[in-house]
Amino acid sequence: MSLTDRTKPTDVALNTDLYELTMAQGFWESGLADTQACFNVFFRENPFGGGYAVACGMGQIADLVENFVFDDDALSYLGSLPAPGGGKMFKQGFIDYLRDFRLHVSVWAVPEGDIVFPREPMVRVEGPIIDCQLMETALLNLVNFQTLVATKTARVVQSAQGHPVSDFGLRRAQGPDGGLAVARASYVGGASSTSNVLAGKIYGIPVFGTHAHSWVMAFPSELEAFRAFAKSSPKNCVLLVDTYDVKKGIQNAITVAKEMEAKGERLAAIRIDSGDLAKLSKLARKEFDEAGLPYVKISVSNDLDEYTIQSLFAQGAPLDSFGVGTKLATCDPQPSLGGVYKLSATKAQGADKWTPVIKLSEMSYKRTIPGIQHILRFTDAEGVPVGDMIVDDSVARDTTSTIVDIMDSDYTYDVSGYESHELLVQLVEDGRRFGEQQTLEQSKHRCREALMHLDPAVKRFLNPQFYPVGMEPGLAKLRSDLAREERAGSGRHTLA
Repeated sequence: MSLTDRTKPTDVALNTDLYELTMAQGFWESGLADTQACFNVFFRENPFGGGYAVACGMGQIADLVENFVFDDDALSYLGSLPAPGGGKMFKQGFIDYLRDFRLHVSVWAVPEGDIVFPREPMVRVEGPIIDCQLMETALLNLVNFQTLVATKTARVVQSAQGHPVSDFGLRRAQGPDGGLAVARASYVGGASSTSNVLAGKIYGIPVFGTHAHSWVMAFPSELEAFRAFAKSSPKNCVLLVDTYDVKKGIQNAITVAKEMEAKGERLAAIRIDSGDLAKLSKLARKEFDEAGLPYVKISVSNDLDEYTIQSLFAQGAPLDSFGVGTKLATCDPQPSLGGVYKLSATKAQGADKWTPVIKLSEMSYKRTIPGIQHILRFTDAEGVPVGDMIVDDSVARDTTSTIVDIMDSDYTYDVSGYESHELLVQLVEDGRRFGEQQTLEQSKHRCREALMHLDPAVKRFLNPQFYPVGMEPGLAKLRSDLAREERAGSGRHTLA
């Protein structure tokens, strides 16, 4: 299903910051609405102190572009907005312009589920500058959070060592839309299922759930509660054993498991949601094995993250699955990816060539990369990525395969002898979906394959190995020259 299954197309267009609309009005009034522009989405630091990020949200970009319209209700609202200094914020001519407005952009992106690194373009947007500007906020809203969630999930799944991880984060997520985004992105990142039934319906994600403590508390005894649940859900019976006392809960679960066996059914698992999870899971495994019930699995929850799960396995906890909620849905301890959307080139009406542009800053790490950017990913004979090179087709490429570090131009990486491929693929052409729509399963598979081939040193949690990302030497020189011209005051160009 599409991005707009829960919203009207109007809501997509108005899912923006006000300044996007005020700038759009300025471009329209200045006669620059049709000036061509190129913008790039990127982030500056890997999330969670890790060595990589998982690209996510790209699978919904085509939906965003195709459904970006302003209906009468939206235009009426915009026309009613007052300007702080008096009068209307938006002129009637601009409101009329938006009435038949459609995005005529072309979009390239890293395929959803692939691995991305700081400062390289995850998404490239080309089109009329007013179109590019109007879609900025909605695009960042899609890509920033889902990339963060997919990355967090990939880390949790890595720590789970092949055991299933279920997204239990809906009740702690940032609202219903946040809950849907978490379910979708966590599935791409490697989660096996979600507790979110609406996400299951919309995206086709497997749903999973058991019962709460309130179920046990509603019955005269824990044993009666377990028996009633086994009768009600014999094919989906996972018993929560820590409402009162875990040791007693395990014994009651064993009793019910034996009763289920007598009826030709099987207890699937128990879940422990509190206490010393390593100690209690060892006790549970011992008790079930001694009772002749080795097939009963042990699932745990309770504020889990990658470090907790890693610690549990280090303690020898015999765990089979994990329900990860709050720290996954809130991306603890990092609430934001920090992805940005920056202009890198313009082309005046009627011009044949792009003019690269650069943003400078008092903080050097915020200096942008100019041009129409592509990414070449270099891999070794086993398909392991060894470095990414940002290139611009307007600059002749250096045949030595030297990558120039983005932060320190005196530092280079040699990738000669390695195979390379273009990482960005086209998703949208002139406002319409381009190529075959990727499924969520394809994105999930791509993530699994990409992580499998990524160097373990880059994936480790503590002090991960730095992955080389930089510019082709000609692009590095262009960037340096533009920065020098801008500082000298001689490099300003005009859009018209």
